Amino acid sequence: MAITDKIYVKNHRQLASQLETSIPKGAFKGATLDLLYQGDGLAKLDDATRERVLDFAEDFLDCDCESNPHCGHPEEKFVRYLLELRAQGLGPDAIVDVMGDDYMLYAYPGDVLSFLDDAVRTLEAVETLADVEGEKAMAERAGERKRELH
Repeated sequence: MAITDKIYVKNHRQLASQLETSIPKGAFKGATLDLLYQGDGLAKLDDATRERVLDFAEDFLDCDCESNPHCGHPEEKFVRYLLELRAQGLGPDAIVDVMGDDYMLYAYPGDVLSFLDDAVRTLEAVETLADVEGEKAMAERAGERKRELH
């Protein structure tokens, strides 16, 4: 299961109540993305919530794909966001706090830790394979990214 399947809307019930509709808890579920992308009903949200929802839409749903927001790019952008937070030295608990502050999202720190561990293991494999294949630049790049996440 992808990490984006484990990212949830913080204050889900409050948000659904303000929008006067039901939405899934998952931030990257189709109905949630449709609601955020189309912006229907965002005027019903209080100012602080609307600002965070619009920040999320701007940062992750801004894509020129015909099938946006169901093209996979929002999830890719969010994964990069998580990796950048880790590269800044934040641990899983701090990453969860930041995503809550930035976008009103939450995840379980253990899920974030597992995601980060998988990312490091994947980079180790890329580094090893690139080294075996004589791709020095790729091996160095993977090793550098791995050290940023460790």
